[in-house]
Order: sequence, then structure tokens, then C-alpha cells
Amino acid sequence: MKEEVLRIAEDFNRSIKERIDSLLEMDANMYTNLGSDSTKAEKEEVKKKSRIIYRAIKELDPYIGSQLIYYQDK
Repeated sequence: MKEEVLRIAEDFNRSIKERIDSLLEMDANMYTNLGSDSTKAEKEEVKKKSRIIYRAIKELDPYIGSQLIYYQDK
């Protein structure tokens, strides 16, 4: 997971917007795969992975990353 996030975040052949879009798509896919039958542990794992993605986004765009982390903590 972390390796995949770093690979996307450090892909300098793509624009910052494209890298952020890819990271957000990865995040959306994780949440989409959660269902009403998902356990609390599964939900917490997705939240932890999401945090890794948001930190990577914060390195690319501090404002967007900070906002994502802020709203995740609410």
C-alpha cells in the first residue's frame, strides 16, 4: 500500500493534479469496497490507509492535504 502511494506521488512524468487525482481515486476505491457487512477493524484499516494517502497529497499540495486530514479527524 505505502509503496503504491509513493510510486504515484513520486511519478514526476505526471502533473501534480494527475497524481492527486490518482491518489484520491485509490482512496475512493477503498471506501467503495467497504460494505454494510464490513467489520469495525476493516473500516479502521481503510481509515489508516486513507491517512497515508492524505499525507502524500499534503506533500504535493499542502492546502488540499491539510483539508483532507482536518475533515477526516472531525
